Amino acid sequence: FIEGNKIETISRNAFRGLRDLTHLSLANNHLKALPRDVFSDLDSLIELDLRGNKFECDCKAKWLFLWLKMTNSTVSDVLCIGPAEYQDKKLNDVTSFDYECTTTDFVVHQILPYQSVSVDTFNSKNDVFVAIAQPSMENCMVLEWDHIEMNFRSYDNITGQSIVGCKAILVGDQVFVVVAQLFGGSHIYKYDESWTKFVKFQDIEVSRISKPNDIELFEIDSEMFFVIADSSKAGLSTVYKWNNKGFYSYQSLHEWFRDTDAEFLDIDGKSHLILSSRSQVPIILQWNKASKKFVPHSEIPNMEDVLAVKSFRMEDNLYITLTRFIGDSRVMKWNSKQFVEIQALPSRGAMTLQPFSFKNNYYLALGSDYTFSQIYQWDGEKKMFRLFKEIYVQAPRSFTAVSTDRRDFFFASSFKGNTQIFEHIVIDLS
Repeated sequence: FIEGNKIETISRNAFRGLRDLTHLSLANNHLKALPRDVFSDLDSLIELDLRGNKFECDCKAKWLFLWLKMTNSTVSDVLCIGPAEYQDKKLNDVTSFDYECTTTDFVVHQILPYQSVSVDTFNSKNDVFVAIAQPSMENCMVLEWDHIEMNFRSYDNITGQSIVGCKAILVGDQVFVVVAQLFGGSHIYKYDESWTKFVKFQDIEVSRISKPNDIELFEIDSEMFFVIADSSKAGLSTVYKWNNKGFYSYQSLHEWFRDTDAEFLDIDGKSHLILSSRSQVPIILQWNKASKKFVPHSEIPNMEDVLAVKSFRMEDNLYITLTRFIGDSRVMKWNSKQFVEIQALPSRGAMTLQPFSFKNNYYLALGSDYTFSQIYQWDGEKKMFRLFKEIYVQAPRSFTAVSTDRRDFFFASSFKGNTQIFEHIVIDLS
């Protein structure tokens, strides 16, 4: 009986080992919280008296709330002093702690000791792989998730000249990697089971692609395509199509526009491409079912010099992000007629604004050459992204989400430093 002693706090180990204790009274003290699992050793407890204390029925009380539902002991009513909506109510009447008592974080899981400019992920035969473009090392490094060591390990290495993009394409049980190079032309490699490595499959015309800046994979009417955005003055962004034997040039999109990025998206059930450019505002192309080609549809006004366009869906709505090196980057929402701005993000020195999501948490990763990179999280109540965390990545060029073994990661590529792998973790605040 420890009653009426003005006790405000109790050590987590105060009742350790008291497995034969049957009655415990902490009545009429000044307790507002109890440490998690403080009663875990009380195997024989029959009665617990907590009257005369008023608890903060917030995250700190979540464990007690769950314990009360599971214990066979007789426990007096636990009254709440706060939060305001639960004042003078019983802890048992608290509806839910799930939303308030969990948060998330990003922690460094693995550091890869090399620079990179892009990361792509693909699944093959129940394994998870990533392909990393390393222009300074003239490699396209393919990593595999190691289920035993719980990290990413080297699997294969495709060599080339100033590789700026590695994009995996899965056709049936075949795995291809498009390797975009600044010099010597771009190539497509195919995984050879007999050699257990990627071997060259075909070349991509140098006359069409001279300075590749982005590779975008998409599928229309069960047919496989990819587009390479070319950023040279004489560039010709080109769509390639799979014809069961290889990939051949299918459509040239436009010339002389120094395209920086291509994004495929579904708008109101129709296939579209958005091309961003150094020399004009982003244009939207729509797939014409009759001609089976992309035709100009519209543009996104007042958004010159966009480096990258990314799309994502959230709460049944379609959004895009537009990355700008100078000025504000933008988040825009499709309103059934056009894309309208919902948020501007200061982004001096930004080369990428990447949307991604884990466990119903929606994020934007904004890279910066001049300061810390910023991760924003969607605030469902305010309907906007709020700053969530800052991370340091030297000259970030891409952020790529990768999930495996019920664990979630994102790769932060760096043009001047180490490539970092962050793990997304859920924290129970109780």
